[in-house]
Amino acid sequence: MNAISQTWIRIGKLDDIPRRGSRCIRNAKMSIAVFRTVDDRVFALEDKCPHRNGPLSQGIIHDGCVTCPLHNWVISLETGLAQGADEGQTRTFPVKREGDDILLSFGTQK
Repeated sequence: MNAISQTWIRIGKLDDIPRRGSRCIRNAKMSIAVFRTVDDRVFALEDKCPHRNGPLSQGIIHDGCVTCPLHNWVISLETGLAQGADEGQTRTFPVKREGDDILLSFGTQK
């Protein structure tokens, strides 16, 4: 059995992100949007819609999804999958909360 260890990086506090809002962080290769839902769940997606690379961080958050501001594609915050008749997937990243701290792992894709 292979055990995969993840390195968690503190990226901020829950209150750094407004409810139904997002904040972007950059790693060496991409921008990652960190989303906060109305019920304080936190998700992290590559800030790129699978349709035309629209900035998901600027989209509307609703019902566990984000709607891309360019062409209204709806993307699941949990899985990164396009919803409805649209097809495609955005990369997701493991994220967790420890109290009010938000931690992100760049290591493995969810």
